[in-house]
Amino acid sequence: MVDRLAKGWFSEVSSEMWPGQAMSLAYEEILEDVQSDFQHVQILKTKTYGNALCLDGVIQITERDEFSYQEMMVHVPMFSHPNPEHVLIIGGGDGGVLREVLKHPALKSVTQCEIDGTVIELCKKHLPSIAQSFHHPKANVIVGDGFEYMKQHQQEFDVIITDSSDPIGPASSLFEKEYYSLVRSALRDGGIMCAQGECIWLHLDLIKSMQEFSRTLYPVVDYGYLTIPTYPSGQIGFILCSKNSETNFRVPLRRASSEDMRNMHLRYYNPDIHSASFVLPQFARLALEEAEASTTSASA
Repeated sequence: MVDRLAKGWFSEVSSEMWPGQAMSLAYEEILEDVQSDFQHVQILKTKTYGNALCLDGVIQITERDEFSYQEMMVHVPMFSHPNPEHVLIIGGGDGGVLREVLKHPALKSVTQCEIDGTVIELCKKHLPSIAQSFHHPKANVIVGDGFEYMKQHQQEFDVIITDSSDPIGPASSLFEKEYYSLVRSALRDGGIMCAQGECIWLHLDLIKSMQEFSRTLYPVVDYGYLTIPTYPSGQIGFILCSKNSETNFRVPLRRASSEDMRNMHLRYYNPDIHSASFVLPQFARLALEEAEASTTSASA
C-alpha cells in the first residue's frame, strides 16, 4: 500500500488518472482519517493551503484555492441562463457550490444530492467557510443517490451542476451518457447543465468522448477551464450543455456589475474570465474541434 503521508507530506500518487506524476502538500496535522460507506475521507491541516479535503487519496479542495473552482462551476452556467430560479446540485459535499449558487438573487430553491453524508458532516466541522450554507432556508440537502432523485423529478430545474470527484469509484457513472441523458430529462425547457470536465493536459480523450455523446443529447455543448494550483497539472475544466439552441456560453447572458461582484464576494469569476475560460490552447482546441466535426458528420 502506498504511504501518502510520509515525512509530513501528503502526496497524490499511483493514480491511473495522472500516471507518472504527483501533487504533494506539506501538512501539520491529520484532522480526520475515516472510511465512510463509500470512500476514504481525510482532512488535513496543511502548512500553506489551510485545511484540505482528500477522498480516496486525492485532493478535492483546500481553503486557499477552492474559490476558483466553486465560482466558475457555478457562475458560468448561472450567468448563462436568463432566470435561474430552481437549481439542482449533484455531489458537492464540501458545500462550496451550494454557497455560490445561493449568491444569485433570482434563486427560489436549490436542492443538493450528496451520496456521502460523512463528507458533509466533516466539512461542516473543519471547513466552515466552505460548508456554511447547508442550513440556508432556500437549500434542501438530501443525503442520497442523485440518479434516483432525478428519475423522480423530471423537468423541474433551470440549472443542474454536477460537482464530482474523478471517474473512479463512486463518481464514475457521472461521466457517462446515461447520466447526461438523465440530467437532460430533469431540466426544464431551456435548462443548462454544468459538470466537472477534467484536465486538457491529462484527459483529452475522455473530454472528447464526453463532448461527442453530449452533442447527441443537447443542441449546445462547450468546454471551459480554470486554473487551480492543487488540481493535477494546475487546471480543471467544466462541460456545459444547454437545451436551448440559442445559448452562447462564451458571452454571459447576464453580466455581473462591479457592485454585483463586490456584493457576491467574488475572488475569481468576472465577466471577462467567463469568456476567456473558453479560449483553449491550440492542441486542445484542435482536438475538440475534431470531436465536434465527427459528431456532426455522424448525425448528417
